[in-house]
Amino acid sequence: MTGFEHLKSALPANSWTDDQDLIAPWLKEWRDKYFGQTPLMVMPGSTEETAKVVKICREHELKIMPQGGNTGLVGGNTPQGEILLSTRRINKIRNTNPVTNAMIVEAGATLLSVQEAAKKADRKFPLSLASEGSCTIGGNLSTNAGGVHVLKYGTAKDLVFGVEAVLPNGEIYNGLTDLRKDNTGYDLSRLFLGAEGTLGIITAASLKLFPRPGHVQRAIAGVKSADDAVKLLDYCRTGNALSMFEVIPRIGLELVTRHIPDQRDPFEQVHEWYAIIDWETDDSALGQSVAEQCLMSAAKARVVDDAVIAQTEIQAANLLALREHMSAAQKHNGASIKQDITVPIDKIPEFLRQADKAVMKIVANCRPVAFGHFGDGNIHYNIAQPEDADRKEFLTYWNDISCVVFDIVDSLGGSISAEHGIGIMKKGELAQRTEPAKMMMLRTIKQSLDPDNIMNPRVMI
Repeated sequence: MTGFEHLKSALPANSWTDDQDLIAPWLKEWRDKYFGQTPLMVMPGSTEETAKVVKICREHELKIMPQGGNTGLVGGNTPQGEILLSTRRINKIRNTNPVTNAMIVEAGATLLSVQEAAKKADRKFPLSLASEGSCTIGGNLSTNAGGVHVLKYGTAKDLVFGVEAVLPNGEIYNGLTDLRKDNTGYDLSRLFLGAEGTLGIITAASLKLFPRPGHVQRAIAGVKSADDAVKLLDYCRTGNALSMFEVIPRIGLELVTRHIPDQRDPFEQVHEWYAIIDWETDDSALGQSVAEQCLMSAAKARVVDDAVIAQTEIQAANLLALREHMSAAQKHNGASIKQDITVPIDKIPEFLRQADKAVMKIVANCRPVAFGHFGDGNIHYNIAQPEDADRKEFLTYWNDISCVVFDIVDSLGGSISAEHGIGIMKKGELAQRTEPAKMMMLRTIKQSLDPDNIMNPRVMI
């Protein structure tokens, strides 16, 4: 019996398919950069079923690529012949405990469903991404997703007590806990966070919850430069209230308002950069006061040119939509070479000056579109093709542009991957740019846990 036959016979009929028409939607990355193929997609409905799949694959030396919501951006979830293991059916909210501020959820639960379950318990799970209706918790943890609230709550790694995972030998590791203190050896659960499915398959996680804020006050400010945007960040810090500081450039706002329905510029005048800001406060009166004080101080210092403070939830949602639609709007801007990097916050303006100059030297008249999480130093640095340029020809510069951008990132003490992961896109760069001791440790851990290299074998290392 072949490995494929063994899997089919061992699993319920609804836990696998070899129908290529049904599989096809899960073989393409949404940006149309990566396309894959697989002979079989398995969709286990439980941790135990996942373990059964892994044991059979190991027995028959079949490689596995785990996939959550298929929202990844670095090629780490698009199979090239591996068994595609979807976690979407492992999606229960197992338990919510408002006393310990913890909840146990399965890996296939969407981020939105987890946020809603926390809300029902009068708690907040603060991870927030534009793709939250599609992305899954397992994928979020496997890539150490960041999102818009990192500056207050941290990345996905900071929001986890522990995980349950199926190891490459098919055994189940149970690290689910809500203990805030446990010094019994290595923190093994953290091995799986940011590992991109190379060390095992996360099937459940114990997540940290937080009290829901009484009010979220949102505002948008127009500034002249990235330097002023960074200065504004400091004016907006007050106590522990600041929870979001997102920045988009003029070209980004124009793309959103031009191509996304029902989006409009909240200002009468054009600004070079826009900062969308959230403060979490006890009530709306305090939120309004905090926003007014921070923005007035910045305006007096001539850091802010104009600002709009949301007065209703609808207005607040409309402001955030300008940021959330950035990625989708860029599809209307032609081909785009995309980078997800981080640098120290005070080095953001210098990075943009150097990077803009460097990429324009490679491709004259290309259009840099830098936006994202200025509050934690994470920049989505995307370079759009020159107007009327040939799409395919422009994309041939991907490696050249990536190299110069990463060189600048390195020189400023940054990271070539902030929140999207390594995947296959940055695998070579990781090996080239990472110090030998770190690469040795990464490879040793991989070899120790997955000696047969069956877990996402082409990814990361």
